[in-house]
Amino acid sequence: MKLLDWLIVAAYLVYVIWDGIRMTKNSGNVEGYFLANRSLPWWAVGLSVMATQLSAITLVGTTGQAYSDGMRFIQFYYGLPLAMIILCITVVPFFRRANVYTAYEYLEKRFDVRVRTLTSFFFLLSRGLGVGVIISAPSIVLSIVLGWNLIFTIFAIGLTTTVYTMFGGVQAVTWTDVKQMCIIFFGLGVVLLVILSNFPADVSLTDGLHLAGSLGKLNTVDTSFNLTEKYTLWSGLIGGLFLMLGYFGCDQSQVQRYLTAKSVDEGRTSLLMSAFLKIPMQFFILLIGVLVFVFYQFNAPPMIFNSVQAEKAADGTRAAEYKMLENEYKLVHTLREKAALDFVSAEKQTDETASAIARKDYIQANDEFNKTRKNAVEFIKSANGEKDFNDVNYVFPTFVVQNMPMGVIGLIIAAIFAAAMSSIAAELNALATATTIDFYRRLYKPDATDAHFVAVGRISTFIWGIFACIVAIYAANLGSLIEVVNKFGSFFYGSLLGVFVLAFVVKRARARGAFFGLLFGIASVWIASFYTDIEFLWFNVIGCLVTVLFGYLISLTVREGDLPTNVRG
Repeated sequence: MKLLDWLIVAAYLVYVIWDGIRMTKNSGNVEGYFLANRSLPWWAVGLSVMATQLSAITLVGTTGQAYSDGMRFIQFYYGLPLAMIILCITVVPFFRRANVYTAYEYLEKRFDVRVRTLTSFFFLLSRGLGVGVIISAPSIVLSIVLGWNLIFTIFAIGLTTTVYTMFGGVQAVTWTDVKQMCIIFFGLGVVLLVILSNFPADVSLTDGLHLAGSLGKLNTVDTSFNLTEKYTLWSGLIGGLFLMLGYFGCDQSQVQRYLTAKSVDEGRTSLLMSAFLKIPMQFFILLIGVLVFVFYQFNAPPMIFNSVQAEKAADGTRAAEYKMLENEYKLVHTLREKAALDFVSAEKQTDETASAIARKDYIQANDEFNKTRKNAVEFIKSANGEKDFNDVNYVFPTFVVQNMPMGVIGLIIAAIFAAAMSSIAAELNALATATTIDFYRRLYKPDATDAHFVAVGRISTFIWGIFACIVAIYAANLGSLIEVVNKFGSFFYGSLLGVFVLAFVVKRARARGAFFGLLFGIASVWIASFYTDIEFLWFNVIGCLVTVLFGYLISLTVREGDLPTNVRG
């Protein structure tokens, strides 16, 4: 990175931190700190909902996912619009009328304090793990750009964000989110233009999409019904629906967003904004990843995108083997580039036979290229002792640093940091809210002053920031970050959703049933993950259905005479 890039990154990060701390003037009381006095406009809340999801994981993980796997990840979001409509009709007005700080506060009114505490605990566990993954994404970027130790960079960015979140509260988080979204989309637009400008003169955007399409990179619908297939139409519509209902309806990091809105209608509008903009936004980000793949058809990509591991192998005891692999890799890339240009040329001709032959040759050349790259990855695992090595998360940041012009690099790195800090801040604030309201105030000191609870919230933010940094150390090598964070959530969201289904829909549900139903639901997901090949999106369906079924059956064992009068049905 050049001096201009550093200045852009530094200026933006300084502004974000200053802007966040500036909001402390509105966070002196409990409702101001945790809910912004329920005064935010719908469009700010809507952008905050989207920004909380559009973290550095989206920019780093989703683009890398699209580079290696194409557009099929978009199916993950097919259940989102329906989920948002359901939540607008049910959950948003219900939580607003209940006048709660957290989603789990209501469960004590409906059931008892044990159910409230257990659900809040599982939220804290799932979000604490999730925010660790969110921290790991920008840390990967920074470690590549600066050549810093990954653990050092994790704590640098994690604790920096933690500090301004401690002081600013949810209002600072929300308004920072709004500004982050602007810089993110401006940066992505610039990336798109730069990629297209670097295509060969006789290769258009349409030609590039033909290349990607011939390899299945543009497939957005898989109609097969297979529980062991990760992304299909049905896993998105069914598993994704349950995941989104659990995330936006039961996860405090999202519930807290629409609780800050001025009214029920504005809370609903904020969710509908996300419902109809999220899929186009995700499509655009995935398309960036596919176009990076097309770019590398004509420009040699690194054999290993993780430069630290590549240098370690190149300088190690098996350096000669690595050099041979590198030479083979350069050769197969040259052959693939020629096959790609031949295919583009043939497509512009009227000879269908020649086009079919060129297409077949290109697919074969790409298969040979992928085989060589796979061998290189296996070599890294063996030579460097990296059993869980995966460099899909390094694709996009490496592409930016190596191929973007001066100034644009700084802009994109700033956008990635901005997205990360925004999401980290939102998650930490939600974790602090649940810790303070559901545990400290409810179980330890219910009659303290507002100033005391705000202080506890700030201390909780700091503690969760440290925990998340520790998780981030282990998250970087778990695979595609966009998948990892949703896998973490899928272990919990379905079962938490089941508890709220029992609370809202099943009139006969009782506290004992909800409590043990949740435990059975969580256990069923863990069993499915360890003893079956079912993909993670379906965990949300399993967890919800098991929780509701066992919750109802166990509730039948509770006699009406044993119930407190406020919960008799």
